[in-house]
Amino acid sequence: MPAAFDFVIVGGGSAGAALAARLSENAETKVALVEAGDKPPDHESMPMACAALQLDPETDWMYRGDPGKGGQGFQEKTMPVPRGRMLGGSSGINYMVFVRGHPGDFDNWAAKGATGWSFSDVEPCFERMEAVRPTNEADIDQNGRGSSGPIGVGIRSPVIPASRQFVAAGEAAGLMSGDYNGSGRNNSGGVVSLVQTNTRDGRRSSTYHGYLEGDAENRENLTIITGANVMRLLFEDGHDGLAAKGIEYRDSTGELLQIEAAKEVILSAGAVGTPHILMLSGIGCRRELEAAGISCRLDSPHVGKHLKDHYQVPMVFPAPGIGVPLGELGMSAGPDALRVPGGPLPEDPADDVNLSPEQLEIKQEAERRLAEWLEHGTGYASSSIYDGISFFSTGLGDEHTHDGQIGLVPTCYGPDVLGDRIFYDLDDLLGDPDKITAPDAENITLLASNCVPHGEGEIIIKSSDPAVHPEIKLNYFDDPHDLKVMVAIMRKVLEIAEKWEGVGEWLVPPRLAKLHGWQPGDEPSDALLENCALHFAMTVYHLSCTCRIGDVVDERLRVKGISNLRIADASVMPDIPSGNINAPCIMIGERASDLIKEDHKIIIPKLEIA
Repeated sequence: MPAAFDFVIVGGGSAGAALAARLSENAETKVALVEAGDKPPDHESMPMACAALQLDPETDWMYRGDPGKGGQGFQEKTMPVPRGRMLGGSSGINYMVFVRGHPGDFDNWAAKGATGWSFSDVEPCFERMEAVRPTNEADIDQNGRGSSGPIGVGIRSPVIPASRQFVAAGEAAGLMSGDYNGSGRNNSGGVVSLVQTNTRDGRRSSTYHGYLEGDAENRENLTIITGANVMRLLFEDGHDGLAAKGIEYRDSTGELLQIEAAKEVILSAGAVGTPHILMLSGIGCRRELEAAGISCRLDSPHVGKHLKDHYQVPMVFPAPGIGVPLGELGMSAGPDALRVPGGPLPEDPADDVNLSPEQLEIKQEAERRLAEWLEHGTGYASSSIYDGISFFSTGLGDEHTHDGQIGLVPTCYGPDVLGDRIFYDLDDLLGDPDKITAPDAENITLLASNCVPHGEGEIIIKSSDPAVHPEIKLNYFDDPHDLKVMVAIMRKVLEIAEKWEGVGEWLVPPRLAKLHGWQPGDEPSDALLENCALHFAMTVYHLSCTCRIGDVVDERLRVKGISNLRIADASVMPDIPSGNINAPCIMIGERASDLIKEDHKIIIPKLEIA
């Protein structure tokens, strides 16, 4: 007989973990949280190690995406689309840039028909999730920010000098310093700041660590099932039509099992996983389902459609005396990080008995830095190295929000990240990658991001076999408006770099420079900037809107046409927020818990998760 619970939540990621923790605060409410992955590995807690979690099947779904008109500078014109596959989900694999979004983003949701999702409606959820650490390094508002929530929010320690310089250069370019998670987003001229990260004491503060680890995961009324790959939803035909009654999943041994939900099944599997599970269960576009060999239970043509994602163009600048060499970053991750092929330490630690005096000094310094991070949560290891941020309006539309975002990475990532994990053609991007990514090279990277894209992609099911990933069509630059916006943002990057003393000229990708007749000292043409964007715009890992409110779910996140089924993750967003979306995803989990408690009259004791 299938195990029975009040609520079955599919996906223990950014929204799902928060939702499971909040619903299970009522001891009488039986909750099952079903996750395909496991608990995070130890290195997940080190912010600087985030890239190592990508393309690891233990922590990443290993999706691939078709960039459409973009991606011309990628290997085989294919883009990896990392999605977290563990408790904490993508909050355990991301680069920890904590951004609420512009208040106008959520007011725009409400204006599009998402009643109950205006900024005034969702602000309490943001405040409830946050534990903002005070700092004298950046402007952070005292009012409207949370201080005792489950997700730590802080500024890296110590602050890298390049990050302070980025803020100063942004101000010289017309931006204002301020709290971009508070009043700073109301600045008409834009805002620039050090990055607030979801970290606590220099360690990643994912939704696993914030909401589940410790108290919640030991509650008798919360059952966490890991290693469970959901095959399909279970339905029954009631007098009011189709109703969800549970799920079928395959456990880590391969056994096929079922769980029933007395009240609701809630999908929190993300903007790819949630529509995929719906389609596997016969919910989606009839024509596409039947083409994949799946019988249609409910023709819901918007499932998997309207995909939105942010994308960014990395612009690398030589910055002697400012940029952080890759060798310094590697040393700060500890000796094991230096044992890569060609690294300064032997690949086999057993060979350390033969270290030269220079190698021994390197090893001891790496051990010291790792110990500093472990004990105090400080040093390079305490952030993802995305350390500066700005938001502004290009003036090309979207007056309710900022459409431009620029991030600072005070280095140039190495071939292991740019080539192996992002799939760039390094010769195309850098021309001389060995020189530019050398261990002692000093560069900075400014990331130009269109954070209000107009183009839409889609998720298309290819097979009735749950193990076959759906097709992810990102359709970058499908709307010509987006290319105009990207060019304007790239020009703002060039303006900031020009205001930054000590930063050299943009390292224009040499093949494109030759193609457009660009020479050092020339102002890049719009055509060159457009071509650069079409070649090197990469995902910022912010997939959303594939089961959006108004089309697939109502404003209370209930799936239209099916009772007892709800969705709570990035897929329900009516439009993508302007900025990194992990904080809004957690907010959706918090907001969903409020809605479910109201609908089922669940009373929670006056005790918040600390």
